[in-house]
Amino acid sequence: MRPAFAAGAVIGAVALGVGLDHATRPLPLPDVATVRAKWQPSEAWLYDRHGRLIDSSRVDFAHRRLGWTPLDRVAPVVRATVIAAEDRRFTRHAGIDWLALAGSLRDRIEGKRVRGASTLSMQVAGMLAPSLATPGRRGVFDKLRQMRAGRAIERSWSKDAILEAYLNLAGFRGEAQGVGAAALGLFGKTPATLTRDDAALLAALLPDPAAPAPRLAARACAILRDGDCTRLPAQAAAMLGPARSLQLDPGLAPHLADRLLTRPGLRIATTLDARVQQAAIRALRRQLQGLGGTRARDGAVIVVDNVSGDVLAHVGGIGGASRAPAVDMAAAYRQAGSTLKPFLYAQAIERGYLTAASILDDSAVQLDTASGLYVPQNYDRAFKGPVPVRAALAGSLNVPAVRTLLLAGPDAFRDRLWDMGYRGLTEDGQYYGFSLALGSAEVTLAEQVAAFRALADRGRYAPLRWTRDAPDTAPRPVTSAAAAFIVADMLADPDARAASFGSDSALRLPFWAAVKTGTSKGMRDNWCIGFTTRFTVGVWIGNAEGDPMRAVSGTSGAAPVWRDLMLALHAGNPPPAPRPPGDVEAVPVRFAGGIAAPRREWFVRGTAQPQVAMAPEAARRPRITSPVAGSVYALDPDIPAPRQRLAVGVAGPVAGHRLRIDRRDLGPADGGALMLAGPGMHRLQLLAPDGRIVDQIRFTIR
Repeated sequence: MRPAFAAGAVIGAVALGVGLDHATRPLPLPDVATVRAKWQPSEAWLYDRHGRLIDSSRVDFAHRRLGWTPLDRVAPVVRATVIAAEDRRFTRHAGIDWLALAGSLRDRIEGKRVRGASTLSMQVAGMLAPSLATPGRRGVFDKLRQMRAGRAIERSWSKDAILEAYLNLAGFRGEAQGVGAAALGLFGKTPATLTRDDAALLAALLPDPAAPAPRLAARACAILRDGDCTRLPAQAAAMLGPARSLQLDPGLAPHLADRLLTRPGLRIATTLDARVQQAAIRALRRQLQGLGGTRARDGAVIVVDNVSGDVLAHVGGIGGASRAPAVDMAAAYRQAGSTLKPFLYAQAIERGYLTAASILDDSAVQLDTASGLYVPQNYDRAFKGPVPVRAALAGSLNVPAVRTLLLAGPDAFRDRLWDMGYRGLTEDGQYYGFSLALGSAEVTLAEQVAAFRALADRGRYAPLRWTRDAPDTAPRPVTSAAAAFIVADMLADPDARAASFGSDSALRLPFWAAVKTGTSKGMRDNWCIGFTTRFTVGVWIGNAEGDPMRAVSGTSGAAPVWRDLMLALHAGNPPPAPRPPGDVEAVPVRFAGGIAAPRREWFVRGTAQPQVAMAPEAARRPRITSPVAGSVYALDPDIPAPRQRLAVGVAGPVAGHRLRIDRRDLGPADGGALMLAGPGMHRLQLLAPDGRIVDQIRFTIR
């Protein structure tokens, strides 16, 4: 029986050993390289063109993590303090601290509070395989599995790798995971700059991250063992106070960061220049503070390098008095105001409808439209009479722009704007009507800057670039080089805009610069877009919610920001004026009747006129001048109807022409006809000698 019993005992022991081995076998654990590679920060980072960090954004909200922190970037005092507090024989054991286990067993037998005996290696194993450290499970088999996992890690990992992994994987307070997030979130420091007291407080958090400040201070005091703990309560309270930002960057481009940083761990190299970005922020903040929140609360700036199309500054807002600081106003659609006029005049010059010296009539005009009578007004409610195109564009006169749109056509102009990158214009030209000349369409600041950069690049359009890996798109011609050059020259002429803006406005610089301002209907948007041969700068000022600004004009709103940036960009290195393309020529021009002073004017080659005058009345087409199309008249019941006749006014050579109202002949057009019409809508026609209708209008009698 004894041999049989012995054999059975051996078999039983083997079976028990096999079973115990199976029950305590840990899951396979990754190597240190795999752990580092799989580390996923909760943040993403934005860098400028020189590799400087300019902003970051949190993308993952499950945990708060920064990038993996190498051990050599953690202050030595932190490493030493954590080892002393969590595993003081870490450098001497092979994954299991048998002395600590014995002490823990003794405390359990004696009924004392049991101290933890998990080594850093065992804790790392639990972090990599959460089933090894499930809260509430502290059975013998669970402890044996964790011990075996600790031994396994020690066989394949170095001590430094284990400590590095522990410092990165440990949870410290709240959602902060890792020494990088803890150092910044709790102390506002990097791990490399933590002090001895900081290290003690961090180590005190490890056993109980939710502990209150007094308990943490007492625990940190015990870790330090120097007897002088008077400073720790205040430091613990400050550490657990309001959360600090986890960003070391200055937060220079939050709106762009929100747009580009879409995945955790992204590191995007932008085309921005941190110095230009800071200059744009300062200029915009200074202007908005000067205007005050009751006049205008929001603003945006974009600066572009003309040669590359790289965006050097993108400021979507600066906060301050803004009620919508998170909205990127550089990408928001707003009404364009007068900023679209340069593209209208360029189209008219390119097609030969106008030259820079052509005369446009800045006088009252009323246009009959499908939605009613359209009566454009200038900004100052005054009219300048006959003006050259140069003065009309530089002075931003509205009526001449509407007359120019009549030449170019709303559909053709809308298509030209689309080709210049204004992709918010999704309707046809008839939808916008004549008001398109005055900027009734909605555009973004980014679209504005790209379009004006095309003027600077001789009419060639290419998309802007915000990131270094964005493709270089070959520019495509949209406006002729000659028309783009002539329009730019008009926009750079301080004398031509003096009548509207004064001779020494914010638009005047000590070097060549083309610039256009614009103010939308109801004073809701104020723009200033301009360029030199090197840079294009666009500025928008307004209120994000769309309520009107107060006492803000084209030169008092966005223009000062534009001026400050242009001066900063060209400090000590003024830009040259652009060279004229080969198909333009400068010709001396005289204006008949003193309409404008003589000057040398640029023309598309072959269109020059040495003397310019208003077309004589005889050269104009016959037309009806009164009543104005769309007019509404009311009959006075106290005046006899025969005494309420309307005089008909005509212009141009009308000899032999006749007038007709509602198919009833009124007589010769040059006879000073009077008409009597009853209530209702009427159609008045001007007929040529051969019976052709050369003009007609509709008006209403009530």
